[in-house]
Amino acid sequence: MDEVTSGNLDALVGYHLRRAFAVVGNDFARALDGTAMRQVPFAILAMVEANPGINQGAVGRALGIQRANMVSLINELVDRDLLDRQIAPDDRRAFSLTLTAAGKAMFKDCLARIHAHEDHLLSDFSAAERRTLIDLLGRIEARER
Repeated sequence: MDEVTSGNLDALVGYHLRRAFAVVGNDFARALDGTAMRQVPFAILAMVEANPGINQGAVGRALGIQRANMVSLINELVDRDLLDRQIAPDDRRAFSLTLTAAGKAMFKDCLARIHAHEDHLLSDFSAAERRTLIDLLGRIEARER
């Protein structure tokens, strides 16, 4: 028996999402090879780049990262000199985050690599299909909010 079918799995959206996620994740890792950057730390850099001075609690809430995990992730990025962490001027219990010069360079490099990775993976999708895919995935994500 050389040929195996997926049976009922073929009709399950979650099955296809999981398989697609694995493909995207593996290609993402290849695209960022040599940067020591992973998806979640990159997402943190992206949030800080878009919102300079944001506090780490707001980043964690926006990305759905548990507070305990957020602390170690921020520490990792600070230790790599990619983020600067300062006591927030409006709340001395919180830290505001900004990208360092190295963080800006890393973000720019990774973003270019990620665009190339997505262009490769989605090369046979039209611009409209990409927008539709993002919209459909966003509608699923919204269920969690």
